[in-house]
Amino acid sequence: MNRVYNFSAGPSILPEEVLKIASDEMLDWHGSGMSVAEMSHRSKWFEEIINTAEADLRELMNIPSNYKVLFLQGGAYTQFAMVPLNLMNKGKADYVNTGAWSKKAISEARKFGKVNVVASSEDTTFTYIPELDPKTFSRDADYFHITTNNTIYGTRYTRLPETGAVPLVADMSSNILSEVVDVSKFGLIYAGAQKNMGPAGVVAVIIRDDLVTEANPEVPTMLQYKIHVENGSMYNTPPCFSIYVCGLVYKWLKKLGGIPAMQKINEEKAAILYDYLDNSNMFKGTVVKKDRSLMNVPFVTGNKELDARFVKDAEKKGLVNLKGHRSVGGMRASIYNAMPVEGVKALVSFMKEFEAENK
Repeated sequence: MNRVYNFSAGPSILPEEVLKIASDEMLDWHGSGMSVAEMSHRSKWFEEIINTAEADLRELMNIPSNYKVLFLQGGAYTQFAMVPLNLMNKGKADYVNTGAWSKKAISEARKFGKVNVVASSEDTTFTYIPELDPKTFSRDADYFHITTNNTIYGTRYTRLPETGAVPLVADMSSNILSEVVDVSKFGLIYAGAQKNMGPAGVVAVIIRDDLVTEANPEVPTMLQYKIHVENGSMYNTPPCFSIYVCGLVYKWLKKLGGIPAMQKINEEKAAILYDYLDNSNMFKGTVVKKDRSLMNVPFVTGNKELDARFVKDAEKKGLVNLKGHRSVGGMRASIYNAMPVEGVKALVSFMKEFEAENK
């Protein structure tokens, strides 16, 4: 078996240790005589799995006791609608437009109320995080929404907006668990698991107690946070196996030393790649330095044919899924938590080789 270095933006690389544990337990989870993929979500075994996963996530992120943790289906796409359906009580929200996913969130929110786009970086194809002027914020907004890391464009917030009494809501799908976050600064955090936390099929939602309120009766039952809170994420059959693997990832992170230790590793990986890009005569990063993501690194040569050749030749070296998103072009290396330092070093080594051969 030859494992490749998988730089996919999602579904993405998972820790080998986690995959091996899941493999070993596939036929018989802890003496239950069955796989997690086939056990009842009402069983004592799955109750242990989901409760442990929640406890470990709370520990990793230092989630305060006045926040609920949910494991839901539908990914971030469903949260784009679920957030305004539950929180837009006065009919107004502020959003910052920093990429494709924030645009989709804005589009969904506009179906349910007034959206004030306080800032955007679309003028340069989202190559930076815009400076925010508090004067443009709506004091009477129900919430203020940001996307903390932009998977396609490779930007990330290094400073959070000060929103006062207005709850800050964040899509953390592509950088959750990658660096230390003060959860108490947010009203609600949501994150699709398939980029940095586990396999596709589950989205984690961390919501402050005061935001868990009765939704409009016309809101579909499955889209009401209060219903899911009251039922402990099991109003319907949850994505059991995905939650189980997320739980294994949480334990893997704890074993490494938690999020502070993981952040140091991520900073090391990013520095290796960005340092090379900054000194290369062929490859260039596409994001302004101050806003560079630790997770997603887009880069180009400026020549589409050369870009395509690089991606093809990289695959032959076991460096896969490096093709950039069509809106940016070039290449993109997603170096999530599970990508080892050795994988980034292998990529840079090949980039140096490719550059030398194509002067």
